[in-house]
Amino acid sequence: MTTPRTEHLVLPGVLTAEQALATVAGIRAVQREDGAIPWFRGHHLDPWDHTEAAMALDAAGEHEAATRAYEWLARHQNDDGSWYAAYADGDFADVTDRGRETNFVAYVAVGVWHHYLSTGDDTFLDRMWPVVHAAVEYVLRLQQPGGQIGWKGEDDGTSTTDALLTGSSSVHHALRCALAIAEQREEAQPDWELAVGALRHAIRRHPERFLDKGRYSMDWYYPVLGGALTGTEAKSRLEEGWDRFVVPGLGVRCVIPNPWVTGGESAELALTLWALGESDRALEILQSIQHLRDAESGLYWTGYVYQDKAVWPQELTTWTAGSLLLAVAALGGHEATCTIFEGTHLPMGLDPDCCA
Repeated sequence: MTTPRTEHLVLPGVLTAEQALATVAGIRAVQREDGAIPWFRGHHLDPWDHTEAAMALDAAGEHEAATRAYEWLARHQNDDGSWYAAYADGDFADVTDRGRETNFVAYVAVGVWHHYLSTGDDTFLDRMWPVVHAAVEYVLRLQQPGGQIGWKGEDDGTSTTDALLTGSSSVHHALRCALAIAEQREEAQPDWELAVGALRHAIRRHPERFLDKGRYSMDWYYPVLGGALTGTEAKSRLEEGWDRFVVPGLGVRCVIPNPWVTGGESAELALTLWALGESDRALEILQSIQHLRDAESGLYWTGYVYQDKAVWPQELTTWTAGSLLLAVAALGGHEATCTIFEGTHLPMGLDPDCCA
């Protein structure tokens, strides 16, 4: 049993050292003995949120628990490199959604690289490389001629050509982490480099290649969080949507026009702001969602309907707590988390403007 490290998880108005320990313990309490981390006990596990929670454990120094989470993924990867979208309470034998969502599948690369940067464990990286490789190859089989990624494969082998901007932006981040792993292992992946460039070009220059989900805040900030938009282009995008999505003192709306702010989107926006060098605004966003914290468990409610002054839904999710811990870790200077989300040291792939 390791002792969590909280010095970089202390942030004024967000977390004290005691609160940080409680939040980490809250995630650990939900994790199953086999390593699975469902949303909460009795609810489902999806591979993306499972990985986000594992990354938060690594940011807190809980490396053994995080390793068990990645070992769960390694044991239960499908033969084609994918995972299913949902497993009841993290039970691999009880699949409740047999879709294979590409951003869920790709995100293992982000988690694995974050774990390696947190631990320096070469043996772990060697063990997980075939898992990451198979996952990336599955995802790239669904890349469309325009560079965007089809958002889901089906259990019968068919897939959709429709692409989601949020999902493709998350995949962009994951592919860059996968390339970093490949570079560390000295195993060149030129096809992945081409794929990253084509995907980034689609995100930056061709919004028409994605389904219109502009009402959702994730479509607003994810092209920035995923590293496809940077610099002045990224800052302009955030300014354009700020008044539509940010509710001062309460957090970030999930979807317009619903009067509903959510902890996960708020923490991710804070992480996005931090990556752009706007730490003050990131801190303000994190401070604004402390009304979602449950003092007893250390976890966070998914959201709050401010028109009705009501917590909704009535669920304390590991991924909401995980996203908050990662945002705090970035602001606190946790090296692995900073490297993963700041993005400067991640491979870029082919120059996007060279792609047709």
